[in-house]
This record gives sequence, structure tokens and C-alpha cells, in this order.
Amino acid sequence: MERDDASPVATGIQGLDYILRGGYAKFRSHLVEGRPGSGKTTLGLQFLINGIQNGEKCLYITLSESKRELQSVAYRHGLSLDGIEILELVPPELSLDPSQLQTLVHSSDLELGETVQTAIAEVDRLKPDRVVFDSLSEIRLLSQGSLRYRRQVLALKSFFLLHNVTVLLLDDLTAEHDDLNLHSISHGVIRMEQLSPVYGGERRRLRVIKMRGVELRGGFHDFVIRPGGVKVFPRLVAAEHYDGEHGPPALSGTSLDALLGGGLARGTSTLLMGPSGIGKSTIASTFCHAALQRGETALVLLFDETTRIFLARAKGLGLELEPFVESGLLLLEKIEPAELSPGELSSRIQAAIDGADARLVVIDSLTGYLNAMAEEQHLVLQMHEILTYLNQKGVVTILLLANHGLLGQMAAPVDMTYLCDSVMLLRFFENGGRLRRAISVVKKRVGSHEDTIREFKISEGGVAVGEPLVQFRGILTGVPSFEGKRSDLLQDQTS
Repeated sequence: MERDDASPVATGIQGLDYILRGGYAKFRSHLVEGRPGSGKTTLGLQFLINGIQNGEKCLYITLSESKRELQSVAYRHGLSLDGIEILELVPPELSLDPSQLQTLVHSSDLELGETVQTAIAEVDRLKPDRVVFDSLSEIRLLSQGSLRYRRQVLALKSFFLLHNVTVLLLDDLTAEHDDLNLHSISHGVIRMEQLSPVYGGERRRLRVIKMRGVELRGGFHDFVIRPGGVKVFPRLVAAEHYDGEHGPPALSGTSLDALLGGGLARGTSTLLMGPSGIGKSTIASTFCHAALQRGETALVLLFDETTRIFLARAKGLGLELEPFVESGLLLLEKIEPAELSPGELSSRIQAAIDGADARLVVIDSLTGYLNAMAEEQHLVLQMHEILTYLNQKGVVTILLLANHGLLGQMAAPVDMTYLCDSVMLLRFFENGGRLRRAISVVKKRVGSHEDTIREFKISEGGVAVGEPLVQFRGILTGVPSFEGKRSDLLQDQTS
């Protein structure tokens, strides 16, 4: 047996290589199945293009699409099929041209045996290293029976194995029911799916059902098809990532640090909860600006507002963030809720941490993320993996969560408090005919914190926090009231 028999062969897709622990198995046949439009052809082309780049011989056998159509697909993705041999078993648009009749075989006029023999003869002639067979549904139709179909596929598999070919067998699942016959005879099985949410773009995901002899990264993994081909976002598994170095606490440079008992500890997550307009984004921007001034890279994921408004609002508070955007220290990501998948969000965060060494991450807001993933059933579990990953990397994470409602009794759309290491509660309260703001830290796992309620104010000078307000009542009901003296409150001249 050859030493590299069944060794990993690159798929041409970085994320898929990660999931498969290196790639497809060398000299083995793999089944790639999915409904029409799920991305099988593009995935197969990327596999062959990678082979050409590695100096290998590659063959695409097509029973369903013409060479012209395949070249069009590649062109639209900015890919080149130069060097890839294409065997057509269907006539192209100009199949009536007499010059074409010697090189084209009409599969509709052939018996099953002739079709398979034509493909085998081409493999014998070219002796390729990689083959994509598209698609098995045509073989299924020609077989006119499950027994004959299985035998023909087994014959193809044995032939490819004897000739040391790494093969992708594409199947579009157009049978009346999913045919699992091929799962048992294939070395590996990949299922590609396309989902259509009620609103927004389609969501695509894949799952590696089996890959013999490999400890797979299981479960569903999101992917997209964009110019350049298929891009896979492996599901984030926090346990696979090592701990980062935990430095000194992250300070805001304001009196918020005293309320927090000395800032935010590295490798922790903080949840800012409160109604819309209370100042959650302002507090997050304050911590972000302080981190940037220390020379740290910060990532801000914006669900609820544009980058222009975010920068303009920060500038109005005396926080100049634009120079840091230009220098690359501040990474602003505007998230389109209707177009994002959980896997892509995780991928963006990982790229900022591993590529740009971001030390602070702000998600503004979890409410926007929840709305973006309205049909996702495991939002909290996904966020748990993201937070665990960031904590292990020593990153300070700030999450914003807007309560339902503006005044009166409020409730959070999702309970994230148990996931976060610190929770800051922000509330409006009324005094003297004016609307004021109160802040308190109700939870902090790492280190001490004040258990007082303080008033805070947002002005051109930034965030100012007053002295503890000991005569508050009803803060946890969502309708706090202050029964102290007016002189205990922040005055207009305070900045």
C-alpha cells in the first residue's frame, strides 16, 4: 500500500479543508449531494482548479451541462478552466455542426453501458489525478432500477480506485426520495443545502455526513457562493482555541471605572442592558476610544446603525474615531441583518482576532443580531461559543441589548445575562419634570464592583457619572424613582 494512500487532498476551499482535517481522501470516491442550485458544480470546479495549480491532471465528466455552460460558470466567478479536460456526454448548443459530431456523444441515444464505457475510455486515455463526475442522476435514470444503478456506481468506484484517481461524484437528489444507497459505498459524503428564509437572502449550509478514518468537525457549517466560488465558514468550536494573554483591566478613562471596581477584566464579556436611547452605544464607544488611545485594535459590529452615524455621534461626544479607522486600529463592520449567517459572523470575528489582533469587540446590538437570526433556533448557543472563544483569547467583549419598550415595565428579548461576566443595567428615571439616566452594575464575576445606583449624563464632554444615589426606589422594576434632594443630582454645568 502506498504511504500517501487516502492521505488528505486539498479541496480548493480553505474552510472545507479545515472541516475535513486537510481535505478529501486521496485515491477515493466522494459523494457530494444537494438539490439543484446548492453549489455542487462550483465546488467541483474549485477542486479541479486546485489540482491544476498543483500540477495534476484533471478531468470533468459532465452528463448534464455543456462545456460552454461550465466555462460560463467559471467566468462569472473569475475562475479559469485552462488545463482542465472536459468530457461532454451531452450535445452543446452547436451539436448539429458536422465538425462536432466526432467528439460529442449524445447521452440520450446511448445505453447505460455505452455511457459508462465512454467515460472509462477517457480516463484510460488521460490518466487524470482528479475527476469530477456530474451527475449521478443521469446514471440513475439510465439504470431504470436501483440494483443496476448501484452496481454501475460500484463499478465506477472500483475502476477509479484501481487507477489511483481522487473523485467527486455529484448527485442532485432529483429522485423521488433521497437515495442513501450510495452513502455506504462512498468513502466520504457531503450534503449541501440551500434554505430560503421568510425575508432576506438565501442561507446555505453543508454537513459532512461521513469521511472514513477522519475525526470530522461535525455539524452544519454555513457557506456562501460569491465571485471567486464557494466560501465555507466552519462552525466555531471555542475549545479548539488556546487562551490568550490576560493583561491589565481595560479602562474607560471615566468615572465608569470606579463603578466597575477598576475597569473591565481581560477575557471577559460585559452586557449593557437598557431601553433604546439610554446611552448603551455611547458607553461602548467610550471604552472603545480609550482602547484605541492605548494602541489596541478594536472591532465594532454594527447591526443597528450605519458607520457614518456611529462616527458622527462619537464625534459629537468628543470622541474622534475617524483617525483610528484610517490607521486600521478601528475595524468597523456594518452588518446587513438579512444577508448574514451565524457562521459568517463568527468568521469575521475570528479574522479580526487572529489577523488584526483585536483586543476589544463591541456587538451593537444583540437585538439586531437576534432579528437577523429570527429563524435560527440556537442563538444563545451560538453566542456562547463566540463569547467563550473571545474570552479564551483574552479579548474584552461588550454586548448591547435593548429592552422591549422605552419606559415602564420592560423585558429583554432574550436572556443573555448568564452568559456574560458582567451586566450593567441602565434605566430612565423622572425627577423635577426631567428625564434622567441611572446606571448600576448588577453582576461582575471577576473582581469587585459597586452595588450602588448612580446617575450618569451624556454631553459634549462625554459620559459623566455622579455620586451614589442612595434614595432610589424601584430600580429593578424598570420604573425607578428618586426620592432624594435635587442637589444630589448632576447639574447642567457638569461635564
